[in-house]
Amino acid sequence: MIQSMTGYGKTVVAYKGKKINIEIKSLNSKQLDLTTRMAPLYREKEMEVRQLIAEKVLRGKVEFSLWIEKDAATEAAPVNTALMQNYYNQLKDFAAQNQMEGIDWMMTLVRMPDVLTKTEVEVLDEEEWQVARQGVCEAIQHLVDFRTQEGAALEKKFGEKIDNIEQLLASIEPYEKSRVEKIRSRIVDGLKQIPGAEYDKNRLEQELIYYIEKLDISEEKQRLTNHLKYFRETMADEPGQGKKLGFIAQEMGREINTTGSKSNQAEMQNIVVKMKDELEQIKEQVLNAL
Repeated sequence: MIQSMTGYGKTVVAYKGKKINIEIKSLNSKQLDLTTRMAPLYREKEMEVRQLIAEKVLRGKVEFSLWIEKDAATEAAPVNTALMQNYYNQLKDFAAQNQMEGIDWMMTLVRMPDVLTKTEVEVLDEEEWQVARQGVCEAIQHLVDFRTQEGAALEKKFGEKIDNIEQLLASIEPYEKSRVEKIRSRIVDGLKQIPGAEYDKNRLEQELIYYIEKLDISEEKQRLTNHLKYFRETMADEPGQGKKLGFIAQEMGREINTTGSKSNQAEMQNIVVKMKDELEQIKEQVLNAL
């Protein structure tokens, strides 16, 4: 079963007033090219996250993001009331000594240093991480499911293109048989048009056989048939066969090109052009296969 390298997955999990958002997306790449953006609280877990992704994703240009949304009550900075009271006492004494009246104490106090500043350092506890980790695993699985769905569409397309090449290859046979006689007739007619030309018929037959053998495409047809069969078998393997399919497509191209170079008949060359078109579409799409 083929998997595509294009995919997307997202999960949102909740923990004590937090919404933990996990998003992962991928495009095609020759190897695993992973970038991560994680909330500061979770950065210590980056290596574990990378390992989880590498185990399932294998290959592709992957972008992973984890960010937190908090409830307003949780996000709000607590008021340091003890410090605020201390500021108030000092400022009130100062105002009395200097006969200052009409002061908006509240506006003044909330602007004082550290009154609304969080002083505690947030630490990731194991319970929260297990919730977040489960979300990471779910997002990765969503990505894999997406890739599998896209891969099924790729496999269907590949199957259609392989069928088309097989049909085109079979359609060459009638022209291949008739061209032998056409070659013979063309050479003999050419000799007859030369005044006084004499030739040994046995030697002519030997030369014709040699010439026709050079144009024979039986081996190319057999090898191309084997490559088409191998391509189908490889598609049924475990995910991760994209590079292998690309190599097989290259070998198919060599046989089709050789067939074209040996086809000295317009009808055969037209068929070869159609086969090349089908193969080119396979090569374009195989770049997206995992």
